Amino acid sequence: MNRLRGKRALITGGTSGIGLETAKRFMEEGARVAVTGKNPATLEAARKELGSDALVIAADSADVPAQKKVVEAIQQAFGALDILFLNAGIVEMRPMGQWVEAAYDRSFAINLKGPFFLVQALLPVFANPASIVLMTSINSHVGMPASSVYGATKGALLSLAKTWSGELIGRGIRVNAVSGGPIATPLYGKLGMKEDDLKGLEGQIPVRRMGTPSEVAEAVIYFASDESGFTVGSELVIDGGMSNL
Repeated sequence: MNRLRGKRALITGGTSGIGLETAKRFMEEGARVAVTGKNPATLEAARKELGSDALVIAADSADVPAQKKVVEAIQQAFGALDILFLNAGIVEMRPMGQWVEAAYDRSFAINLKGPFFLVQALLPVFANPASIVLMTSINSHVGMPASSVYGATKGALLSLAKTWSGELIGRGIRVNAVSGGPIATPLYGKLGMKEDDLKGLEGQIPVRRMGTPSEVAEAVIYFASDESGFTVGSELVIDGGMSNL
């Protein structure tokens, strides 16, 4: 406990799933937390669950001008920022032949373009030292059918963990990545997967179960905390061994 005491954190996509669980764990560890989200229902639910101590910001991750408004809200509430967890993202799976330009652009805007320009806008706001954690995916590493665009966006984000590390470490900003495998969140329902589909997915995971948001949150806490002060440009894969097959 108190590994993040006194730190100020922003979590994008923090109103459900991994983001919300990480927000709760950050607060338990002593951080002041702001989260962003787009869905009015999850925004309101997050306000109730996180309480009045958390800052809940309505923002679309794909909207570049909106990222500047997020920065303004952080400056007004916190003054500076110690931790950024770039978690907001979209998973859209389609066979190669079924992709259209608008869907392609939407995936890259949400998963890559928006996060890139959010970090750019936050550069004057980051404390020294500070930590950025990127939520990437094992789809950067495995040739999963129908994941070409999603895997490309996450692969590009993972690349930024390396390039940003080299560019920002002189500013005192460490950048690392958490690559998740199948994690039990509402995502799979949104993808239309049924119970039998989930059982089949679990059968592909060596540990024979899906991961939990709390397991991802613990990894993010490590990268966000001073415990990982000598860890820069690294990737922690949390997938139950799936990418090793």
